[in-house]
Amino acid sequence: MAMSVGPAESDSPMSDINTTPLVDVMLVLLIIFLITVPVVIQTVPVRLPKVAYEVTTSKPENVVLSIKNGKDGKCEVYWGQTKVTAQELLDRSVKKLKAEIDKLGGPQNMTADNMPEVHIRSDIDTRWECVGGAMTNVSRAGFTRIGFISQPDPGQSHAAVE
Repeated sequence: MAMSVGPAESDSPMSDINTTPLVDVMLVLLIIFLITVPVVIQTVPVRLPKVAYEVTTSKPENVVLSIKNGKDGKCEVYWGQTKVTAQELLDRSVKKLKAEIDKLGGPQNMTADNMPEVHIRSDIDTRWECVGGAMTNVSRAGFTRIGFISQPDPGQSHAAVE
C-alpha cells in the first residue's frame, strides 16, 4: 500500500482519501463475480414446456396447401389437389378471400372467428424458400391466419401434457 506523508512543517491534517484499499476490494469482487457468474448461469434448471397437438378441424372456407420439392429442384405447391404456380396461388388466394368477404356481407363483418385460415402441409425435406414463398403469397392476398399442419410423435395423446 502507498502512504502519502505531507510536508514536515505542516501541522494540518491530511484531507486526501487513500483509494488503494477500495480498488483492491473492487478487484477482488470483480474476480469473484467473473468466476462464479458463468457457473451459476450454466446450472440453472429450466423446465421446458411439453407440447401436445390438438386435432385440427378444417372448415370448408379454409385453404389447404401442400408444399414439397419437385423432381427438378423447383417448389411444388398444391391448392387442395391442384398444382399451382406462384402467380396462380396469389390470384386464387385473392379470389378466395374476396369471395369469403362478399359471402359475409363486407369487410366490416369479418372477425377473427370467421376469417378463413391457410393450413400448410409441408414435407419434412422441403426447402424453406418454398414454404416462405407460399406464405408470402397468401399473406399478400390478405390472409392473416396461417398455420402449419404436422404429424405428432407416435403414441402421443390428444390430451394436453403436463
